[in-house]
Amino acid sequence: MIPSPISKISLEGREFYVKRDDLTDTFLAGNKFRKLHTLLQTPNEKYTKIISYGGTQSNAMLAIAALCKRKSWEFIYYSKPLSQTIKEQEYGNFFLALELGMKHIEIEHTLYRDFIASLRVNIDEKTFLIDQGGASVLAEEGLRVLATEIRDANLEVKSLAIPSGTGATALFLAQSLPEYKVYTIACVGDTEYLKEQMKALAHIPENLIILESDKKYHFAKPYPEFLEIYKQLLDVGIEFDLLYAPLMWKALLEQVDENVLYIHSGGVSGNISMLKRYEKKSLSF
Repeated sequence: MIPSPISKISLEGREFYVKRDDLTDTFLAGNKFRKLHTLLQTPNEKYTKIISYGGTQSNAMLAIAALCKRKSWEFIYYSKPLSQTIKEQEYGNFFLALELGMKHIEIEHTLYRDFIASLRVNIDEKTFLIDQGGASVLAEEGLRVLATEIRDANLEVKSLAIPSGTGATALFLAQSLPEYKVYTIACVGDTEYLKEQMKALAHIPENLIILESDKKYHFAKPYPEFLEIYKQLLDVGIEFDLLYAPLMWKALLEQVDENVLYIHSGGVSGNISMLKRYEKKSLSF
């Protein structure tokens, strides 16, 4: 596997390095590429089916669909009921995952939690369950590979940054690189929720620093300041996702002074859906 390249950008008068994991693959890119590294190396005959669940604009969902297409595995994805609008959209992560062969099954709101809890009980040896967001201890091996790439790059930088959903990427990266500070921020839920998700996987190391936002942001909701940061980054030559990256960049610009290597976590395939939501709010370029 060829290490992803590193770019250098200037933003608001400061210089940042960016680890371009977004360039690893069209759909199987960013932190999902790292999280699914172990399964990518798994012999095709070991499994016949992958099961997962969560939101239908999930970057993890699309990455798993791409993985299963590559490995010739069946992919079944469970979610809560969808609106007719999403079902009819011919763009975005849900549409692309279906195009890659994903089988989607809706579970009623009242039954969803118990149904998801039952999935692990009923799995056979040829089926593998990936929890929401791709959170798994399997991610640890892929993050060790990323850690090696960062060390080998020999940059004069000892601080890293990556936004968190479940926090698996930031957690395992910090464990693999104890000599670095790893900054992250909770993009889904609050800091306490993020810590709970991390603790379910492993001990949180001291070099992992969770930044706090000065404002409560609701995940996947359009905000003018997020669009502005997205546009600034686009102007310097790199497209980032609109769900996680803007909050992380905002926190870095406001709270962190030292040089930072930002780990690009991919997810830009979902931007077309988010940009249309911004347009509906009369927020656009």
